[in-house]
Amino acid sequence: MDDNIIFGRNAVAELLKSGHSVNKIFIADGTRDGSIQKIFALAKNAGVVVEFAKRDKLDRLCDGRHQGVVAFAAAANYSTVEEILSLAESRNEQPFIILLDELEDPQNFGALLRTAEAVGVHGVIIPKRRNVQLNATVFKTSAGAAQYVKVAQITNVAQTLKHLRGLGLTVVGSDISAELDFRRADLSGALVLVIGSEGRGMRRLTRENCDVLIKIPMVGKINSLNASAAGAVLMYEIFSRRRPAQ
Repeated sequence: MDDNIIFGRNAVAELLKSGHSVNKIFIADGTRDGSIQKIFALAKNAGVVVEFAKRDKLDRLCDGRHQGVVAFAAAANYSTVEEILSLAESRNEQPFIILLDELEDPQNFGALLRTAEAVGVHGVIIPKRRNVQLNATVFKTSAGAAQYVKVAQITNVAQTLKHLRGLGLTVVGSDISAELDFRRADLSGALVLVIGSEGRGMRRLTRENCDVLIKIPMVGKINSLNASAAGAVLMYEIFSRRRPAQ
């Protein structure tokens, strides 16, 4: 059983009260009584995603001991977009933010966090739904970087990008179909680097909210890199522009 799974009504309620970040809560279909309503209210107040699931799914997660509710606690606490921006300001640096658009593989997420920590990224933004969250596999793959890189959950990617553009950040999307070679792109200043899902890339609305689209040119027989490898190439390019070799 996953160490990040918390089950039982009292345990889940106390988890939500504690302020610890929670990735998701499953509630058994048809469960609506008073203590479940209390958990609903606590989850809503904390901005935690709640989904209904068949009881046998919950049974498989924790050997039937769930009392109709199972929570997935995050391996590290989440931050906010505002806290990420404040960190950049406190360091007197232009914001350098990564946004992941529906990334699915926890090992890719962990590897991206590890690189992000190495190059001084101020924070990583992920959607609350349809994106891998901060779980035990991500934490392990990141070699602990998940404890040091701020990760913010958001509800709407397009709105968040519009907000950041309004604050003067340039949104740069990594897209295999883009025409601009990343080595020729202007990657200076306050940036949001968007990395799409492993198979589909960025969604249409996400792409439309990018200021510029860039590609990593390749001459081999395989025409794409996985998300963590592509992210590492682009993050280090941005890092080298910000901190050229002495």
